[in-house]
Amino acid sequence: MKIPPHCPRANCYAERFVGTVRRELTDRLPIINERHLESVLNRYVLHYNHRRPHRARHHSPPRPDHPAGDPACRSVHRRRVLDGLINEHEPAAA
Repeated sequence: MKIPPHCPRANCYAERFVGTVRRELTDRLPIINERHLESVLNRYVLHYNHRRPHRARHHSPPRPDHPAGDPACRSVHRRRVLDGLINEHEPAAA
């Protein structure tokens, strides 16, 4: 079944993702060409699915690729994604 154009409630999950990508990525980063856009989107999708906290999932990503941090941990390591546009944080090695 085709989704009618300009009808955001028809596929709310896709509309939410597109809005998030626009707010967090493409509004902040100048896109040079189609190849650049594809590269940036691929890196963002990895971040979105594996690292980015989601409120509906109690601030955990859909497919985490690392264990949840210990709340008692005092040292954190920051990793820059997309040239610092996004920062990922993880417990630092002791």
